[in-house]
Amino acid sequence: MKYAKRIVLHCPISVTDDLETLVENFIRDGVSFVGVVGPNSSHIEDLIDEIVMGDGSRERLLTGEFEGDVQLVELAP
Repeated sequence: MKYAKRIVLHCPISVTDDLETLVENFIRDGVSFVGVVGPNSSHIEDLIDEIVMGDGSRERLLTGEFEGDVQLVELAP
């Protein structure tokens, strides 16, 4: 499954074991924005930033490009 450039990630749980794999797939597909909704969304956004930044060689999944289609991705509890 190829992801859209902009993602709204619905996390009905606070942390998921699959988050790192999911973020790596976002990077592979060229996602430029991830917004998170659900419990502890700011914590999950911080985890995503840590995954993306890794050793500091990549940029965050956030750009000024907010126009266009958005894909909703839901993680099962």
